[in-house]
Amino acid sequence: MSEQYAALRGNVSMLGQMLGQTIKDAQGQAILDKVEEIRALSKSSRSGNEADRQALIEVLHALTDEELLPVARSFNHFLNLANVAEQFHTVSRFNDVGFCQLNPLTQTLKALATASKQGQVDPNHLAQTLSKLHINLVLTAHPTEVTRRTMINKHVELSDCLASLERKDNLPSERADLLNRIAQLISQAWHTDDIRRSRPTPIDEAKWGFAVIENSLWHAVPRFLREFGEDVKAELDLELPIDFSPIEFTSWMGGDRDGNPFVTAEVTQQVLDHGRWMALDLYSRDIETLSNELSMSDASDELIELAGQDFEPYRAVLKKLKNQIAETVTHLGAKIKKKRTDSEDLITDIAQIKHPIEVCYRSLIKTNMKVVADGLLLDVLRRINSFGLRLAKLDVRQDSSRHGDVFSELTRYLGLGDYHQWQEEDKQAFLLAELNSRRPLIPKHWQPSPEVQEVLDTFDVIAAQDAQTFGLYIISMARTASDVLAVQLLLKESGCKFNLPVAPLFETLDDLNNGKEVIECLLDNTWYRGHIQNQQNVMIGYSDSAKDAGMMAAGWAQYEAMDKLVQLAENRGIELILFHGRGGTVGRGGAPAAQALRSQPPGSLKGGLRVTEQGEMIRFKFGLPAVALQSLNIYAGAVLESNLLPPPEPKSEWRDVMELISADSCEHYRQVVRHDENFVPYFRMATPEQELSKLPLGSRPAKRNPNGGVESLRAIPWIFAWSQNRLMLPAWLGALTGLKAALDKYGIETLHEMSLKWPFFRARLEMLEMVFSKADTWLSAHYDDALVTEQYKPLGVKLRQELSEAIELVQSLSPQKSLLADQPWIKESIALRNPYTDPLNLLQVELLRRSREADEGSEGDIDNALMITMTGIAAGMRNTG
Repeated sequence: MSEQYAALRGNVSMLGQMLGQTIKDAQGQAILDKVEEIRALSKSSRSGNEADRQALIEVLHALTDEELLPVARSFNHFLNLANVAEQFHTVSRFNDVGFCQLNPLTQTLKALATASKQGQVDPNHLAQTLSKLHINLVLTAHPTEVTRRTMINKHVELSDCLASLERKDNLPSERADLLNRIAQLISQAWHTDDIRRSRPTPIDEAKWGFAVIENSLWHAVPRFLREFGEDVKAELDLELPIDFSPIEFTSWMGGDRDGNPFVTAEVTQQVLDHGRWMALDLYSRDIETLSNELSMSDASDELIELAGQDFEPYRAVLKKLKNQIAETVTHLGAKIKKKRTDSEDLITDIAQIKHPIEVCYRSLIKTNMKVVADGLLLDVLRRINSFGLRLAKLDVRQDSSRHGDVFSELTRYLGLGDYHQWQEEDKQAFLLAELNSRRPLIPKHWQPSPEVQEVLDTFDVIAAQDAQTFGLYIISMARTASDVLAVQLLLKESGCKFNLPVAPLFETLDDLNNGKEVIECLLDNTWYRGHIQNQQNVMIGYSDSAKDAGMMAAGWAQYEAMDKLVQLAENRGIELILFHGRGGTVGRGGAPAAQALRSQPPGSLKGGLRVTEQGEMIRFKFGLPAVALQSLNIYAGAVLESNLLPPPEPKSEWRDVMELISADSCEHYRQVVRHDENFVPYFRMATPEQELSKLPLGSRPAKRNPNGGVESLRAIPWIFAWSQNRLMLPAWLGALTGLKAALDKYGIETLHEMSLKWPFFRARLEMLEMVFSKADTWLSAHYDDALVTEQYKPLGVKLRQELSEAIELVQSLSPQKSLLADQPWIKESIALRNPYTDPLNLLQVELLRRSREADEGSEGDIDNALMITMTGIAAGMRNTG
């Protein structure tokens, strides 16, 4: 590793040495010697020494059952510590490479200031775009976070210790104390179970999401807004208003019931109560601090009237508010525990907290105490605007077929036939007639099936809340206008008094291609157009489209769908808000945030950014306040740049090239995945797909249909399985065929021009470069050699040959003729992990072989070690699903 990464290398080395001492203390010198032998052979193997590679395989193959677990745990822990060091390095004062010292938002504002002076950006448009900036980060519980919450807490404290060690004024005793604390945390982690013993419940997942807000985002958001305001003033000479609130949070945890039978109406209500309880507790702490600070008597008439006294009026107002919050916290705590209480539910609207805080703020300004007003008090106001009364709004997501089931059962009960059997035109006519009717449709004494009743109960929970509680109602597998109208009718029937935005989720290739027609059909209807109040939300699905058609075809379908929807919105004069259902991996649409946003069609961020943040990516992007601040800067800068300095419209020839790449890559992808009869057996032998079910990742089942095959697998375990054996197949299969077809027809100069001038195409290639840097043909071949029967091995050989050709082709399209030349940070990150991930891969192969050969019920230690290799490889890959 080059000298510019010296600080990172030093931290990794120090943490590794302390882990070695912990292993020696806990397991003995012999195990540590074995781990060190494996590590040395792995590094040599990575440098190209074939003899040591074979020796590495033999050493791991010869491990006894007793040695398997400690060896697997050793490499798993090292990779977790490497992740801690790397995440910290992005915010280290000694880091001069991972991120520029000048944060990306400041860079964007400087570029906008220059563009404004040169007449490229209209100053009025610039000010208006700034005032309308909106970023909604949607935290989801997709099961790719493999690290236990108790471990995450220790890793956060380790980061704090690394930060303290960087201080140059530490006394020798202070430094010794910090090193001792690091050793304690590493030892604590070693003696803690690496994996959960049971699956988390949806409530557990929601608590994890709230904890990220409490520990990191609660601190990062006010700081982000403070620095943003200062930068806007310095670079653009503009004042942002006090209530400027571009950051909003939403959650799917406890609201996403798509294929998750454990998310019920009752669970959703419990999550809402937990969110309000935690938010009020956090506000209570802030108000306690404010009450200690605001001891002044000088006050405005408005505040004195509110306080009812002129002696310490700030404290009088805050004390009353704190008591109301405390009463509500007690009430909610009892409700959550299902206990009786005499406490009242007093704080039910965020305005009850916001109004007295605003009065205090205005009073301080009026009495010439702006320096006090702009301290913690302003931070609290900004928290109120960003986090509301529940820390995050809740999205509700349900599969379109479940809504259809309600009406199918109901129409049969009413003697109208079976709704499911009707033509689309008849469904729309029925739904619109009922939406326009003043009488209720659902009979009071109707007793539907439990499944239908659960859907109705969910709508009852929605109707019992206020408009600030929910973000969107999302319809997964939305295919027709009737899918959207059905939800609108269910909201009406539940008595919902507010207009909850409903977003169709277009997620397969066909659904993305037909998305514009569905929205156009809805906008043609007078009732619907009036109901949405000129604002339409649409969610673009990245996961299932990539699983359906391959990464290249899905990427183009997503781009085209967004582009057509943007044009439709412009033509119809409506505000379009696109919601991006991205995952952490390339196979699920993941890419570095700024790169991904710049590669979208011009105009697609006009309505702001709404994007999912899932699983382990929440921790990597937002787990530490300083890292969260960086992530918010990146998002804000990229959204402003996309709206004010947008990418060019692609040439018609470039579109033709992408159409060809998409069609040919999709055909090849589906030919392999859907039509090769050897594919499914090969997949199940060559990856730990079936063993993944033993890993208690999330509350949601791995399959939508428990009796289905690979086609019913969710996109996440599909990606997870292929990342484990390092073939990374879903993220590149089909790309070679598509790119070769484009080269043959249009020539390399056209593709070079597209790569240079079109961010969308450049992003596709860079995503492939990242995948290829993580893929490994020799490791994949080792899985095949040990686990795949002779009949199916030729398919693996064929796929690896295709991977090698794809790598060679993509390298030829790179300006520097090498992978990740423009992203050295990612390249170094992967290189840092490989010598520690490789032994886990090889060990996993041995464990899979032993597990599959073991008698039923005799594989306890093997299964434990196997699950640890899965979590370790996931840590090494960084983005797992």
